[in-house]
Amino acid sequence: MEEDTGEEPGLERSTAPKDFHFYHMDLYDSEDRVQIFPEENTSMRREVVQAGMTRESRGAAKSRAHADLQEEVDELAHLYGLEGDHESGDEFVGKNTLRTGALECPPYLMKRKQLAREQRDWRYDGEAAEDEDLSFGGWSSTNQCQDLREAYRYTRGRSSEEYECYVIPEEEDEEEAPDIFCVTCKTPIRASENILDGHKEHEMTPLNKALESAKDEIHKNMFKLEKQIIEMENFASHLEEVFITVEENFGRQEQNFESHYNEILETLAQKYEEKIHALGEKKKEKLEALYGQLVSCGENLETCKELMETIEEMCHEEKVDFIKDAVVMADRLGKFLKTKTDVELSAHSDFEDQTLDFSDVEQLMDSINTIPVPSAPVINPQAPNSATGSSVRVCWSLYSDDTVESYQLSYRPVRDGSPQEDHAEFTVIVKETYCSVTDLVPNTQYEFWITAQNRAGTSPASECAVYMTAPSPPIIKSREIRSCEEAALICWESGNLNPVDSYTVELTPAETQDGSGVTESVVGIPTCEALVQLQPRQIYTIYVRALNVGGPSVRSKPATVSTTGLYFHLNKDTCHPCLTISEDGFTVVRSERKTPVRDPLTTLTSSACFTRCVAVMGNLIPVRGRHYWEVEVDEHLDYTVGVAFEDVPKQEDLGENCHSWCMRHTFASSRHKYEFLHNKVTPDVRVTVSPRKIGVLLDYEKSELSFFNVDISQHLYTFSCQLHQFVHPCFSLEKPGSLKIHNGIVMPKHVTFY
Repeated sequence: MEEDTGEEPGLERSTAPKDFHFYHMDLYDSEDRVQIFPEENTSMRREVVQAGMTRESRGAAKSRAHADLQEEVDELAHLYGLEGDHESGDEFVGKNTLRTGALECPPYLMKRKQLAREQRDWRYDGEAAEDEDLSFGGWSSTNQCQDLREAYRYTRGRSSEEYECYVIPEEEDEEEAPDIFCVTCKTPIRASENILDGHKEHEMTPLNKALESAKDEIHKNMFKLEKQIIEMENFASHLEEVFITVEENFGRQEQNFESHYNEILETLAQKYEEKIHALGEKKKEKLEALYGQLVSCGENLETCKELMETIEEMCHEEKVDFIKDAVVMADRLGKFLKTKTDVELSAHSDFEDQTLDFSDVEQLMDSINTIPVPSAPVINPQAPNSATGSSVRVCWSLYSDDTVESYQLSYRPVRDGSPQEDHAEFTVIVKETYCSVTDLVPNTQYEFWITAQNRAGTSPASECAVYMTAPSPPIIKSREIRSCEEAALICWESGNLNPVDSYTVELTPAETQDGSGVTESVVGIPTCEALVQLQPRQIYTIYVRALNVGGPSVRSKPATVSTTGLYFHLNKDTCHPCLTISEDGFTVVRSERKTPVRDPLTTLTSSACFTRCVAVMGNLIPVRGRHYWEVEVDEHLDYTVGVAFEDVPKQEDLGENCHSWCMRHTFASSRHKYEFLHNKVTPDVRVTVSPRKIGVLLDYEKSELSFFNVDISQHLYTFSCQLHQFVHPCFSLEKPGSLKIHNGIVMPKHVTFY
């Protein structure tokens, strides 16, 4: 069995490097080693014979045996710290040189393959380790280190358990994760490396902080990148429009050239036909003249021959006959000779040079290179949402046959529906069929017209079109905002000289300061106020936009609305001249000065202002339901607190008519008198504890008005009212002093029972 596992012929023995060192450590007794060694050795030789490797595969492995073994020995020596013992290495190579047959994956080595793979993974990562593994003798590359180690252990007489105990401490040594970041070197390090690796004088920061800083920097760069992407998209859109314009201009030029070329060919063909026809007529005329002359010449020749023959015949006649015929012949010859014979050619054989007139063709040729003056462009009507408060986008089109180099857009403001001649005109030169005109006045109409230009000239102006800029943002009247638990009445000023089409109210939760969380939008509001339904006990941020044909305005300045209880201000328009309302609109004061004398004309024209009764109304929200507010009073002060219709007589005291319900307090001689007045009638009710804060509950559902002593949670009195319309809080001071209104508060529990 041992002969089968002997060395193959031609296999060279590998030599170990000089620095190969093995530490002679025997952690187990020899008895354990002797019990394991023979069985494993016998099993090893048996499995070598059963490997079944072909001679060709073994030959290919043997050719690389020396180099692979040398590299594996070096690698193991470095991995397991065996570089120092040269003698052990020489002994390993010289005296106990491994045979190839013994390295062909013996069975007793297979039980350690997984550990060998883990040891190699400790040093190498993934594919890099697999690329560096070298096959030997047909083995799997991941098993070489383990096989060589087991073979070395076999030759040294050491058990596998002994060797594993030697290398485990090195495998369990894991590196500590970095916990700080060196800003100078821009690399994460461990805190222990701060001094050892020369980072002592470097700037350090915690790794988490460096990570957050890097994330912030990445987010900033991403924001810049998104902005650049938007700019590039806009530029690409612009390039696309220019590309389309160039393509259209080329198409028009091509059609123009083709039409001119066809026209020139038609003109030349027509010229050719005309000249050929004229030349044929001239030829016919010449031939007819020559033919007539030739016929005439033949006739004269025949006459001459006839006369000659006649004269010859006369010469042979008798003298008497000759004399007779001679006289007649002489007369005949005289007449013939007197006839002039035309011997000049009536037509020359040469044709005259034909002068060809190509002036019209030259004009056509010149027209190919000459671009015609473009026709007047057609300006488009204003598109919805195409304007801002200071700019407007104007678009136009042109005929397809026109070639345009640039456009001149002119505009001027329009006042009162007609353009103002005294306003200067503005012009803008562009190359596209659109233009965004800036620096305009909000909510203003502008008249636009356009002309097209090329090197041949300028087209006529287009028809005028009126465009309108978006409105200015409205101005919310914070002092006039009224709210309750279910709704809010928002009031604002237009902020525009010209009227707008409508308004939009946007409601945003107050905690979303950037306005990104719009929860509701009320659109199409025709007037400068809107009653908006809300959720109770919430705080909203209100924005208002104005809209016209040009588009919406930007948001107004925000205003805050609370739906925690009732919220209203005192109305200055109803205030008596002796009263003064504080800046916050919640306190009314009567000074020590005498009552001023009002102008009768002013009294007649100002019907909303109290005249005889020194009182003021509050702006209560027109919503039916339960409304509660409190009034802080002075127990030594004469005052009146209640509600009244808006059309209550301003010349009468509160409670003296059927339009008001109130609680009146009078202090005289250390005595407090309380009256609950309506139409001059008061019940017999005694108030034993003078209230310093009066609670007022207005219940539209039950048509009741109740008063409470807030300090002791005491119910004072309840009116049964006929509330056929909305009422307003009223406050009156008969003597100098002040009343302070508390609103926007939660209704107390003792009030909810009424």
